[in-house]
Amino acid sequence: MSEVERAKSAIRENDTIFGKIIRKEIPAKIIYEDDEVMAFHDVSPQAPVHFLVIPKKRIAMLQEVEDTDQALLGKLMVTATKVARELGLENGYRVVVNNGPDGCQSVFHLHLHILGGRQLGWPPG
Repeated sequence: MSEVERAKSAIRENDTIFGKIIRKEIPAKIIYEDDEVMAFHDVSPQAPVHFLVIPKKRIAMLQEVEDTDQALLGKLMVTATKVARELGLENGYRVVVNNGPDGCQSVFHLHLHILGGRQLGWPPG
């Protein structure tokens, strides 16, 4: 099944695979973790380096972000930058948020995709 098909059929369940990773119910190659965020390698990498950064707080998608989430959203970006540096992405990388079915979101827990390790093309879609 393609990512587009997966996104079109995704269900906004109360629990997601990311919730299970946060609770350590399923394994993940965790790169960074603190009380608020977690970064781990994507199980289906689309670039030589492809990792995800997620908030531990469940926010299904951008439309559900509240004013009180501003610091957390900033921390996601700062964490992405730190991990990208640790993984040697000095020449650049792409940060992607797939939001909603038409945005190809297949897991309804807000997450950043960070892709790099090669020259990325444009336009992306």
